[in-house]
Amino acid sequence: MQQVYEKNLWGSGGSDFYSGEGSHNPEIVAPYIQAIIAFLSSHNNPISVCDLGCGDFNVGKELVGYTKKTIAVDIVPELIERNKEKYNISNLEFLCVDIAKEALPNADCAILRQVLQHISNEEVKKVANRLCGYKYVIVTEHLPNKDFTPNLDIISGQGTRLKKNSGILLLEPPFNLKILEEQELLRVVDEHGVIVTWLYRLE
Repeated sequence: MQQVYEKNLWGSGGSDFYSGEGSHNPEIVAPYIQAIIAFLSSHNNPISVCDLGCGDFNVGKELVGYTKKTIAVDIVPELIERNKEKYNISNLEFLCVDIAKEALPNADCAILRQVLQHISNEEVKKVANRLCGYKYVIVTEHLPNKDFTPNLDIISGQGTRLKKNSGILLLEPPFNLKILEEQELLRVVDEHGVIVTWLYRLE
């Protein structure tokens, strides 16, 4: 993922680090922020959130104020250092973590927004196995807007499974994430397919 930012493979957006249209297009971002704020605000007491694959934090910055604490992680060290300098918020912490290989920070809720779609099935499995410590998991994935075969494998990188007419469904094989409840929070259609956000309750 370091090369994605170094070579501006998702565009530059006039920024040193730019996480792509999915993090900056208002038609995608605005309804997502609204949906997540509604979920976070539904709790009598604010909950803690771990943003797994936080990117340039253009979306995450809008959610921090609705959480008890936000821990935002990404695999790119330079990006994390940039985020630390740019966002100085009392209940916000940035960590450099490889979510497929390292222990995940403790929190009530994990957010994975268009992260799994970029990594191989082997890495998705490793991440999925680490999600059992969270009460809630919010997953957003870019899917074909037609019949498709879920969870076809790819090489980790900038691309997604859309070119294979596939997308990540965590509840399907080979991942089979075990949950107690599922709720679709949001569905946004774009020119490439449909961006779906699910809320899973694990415990």
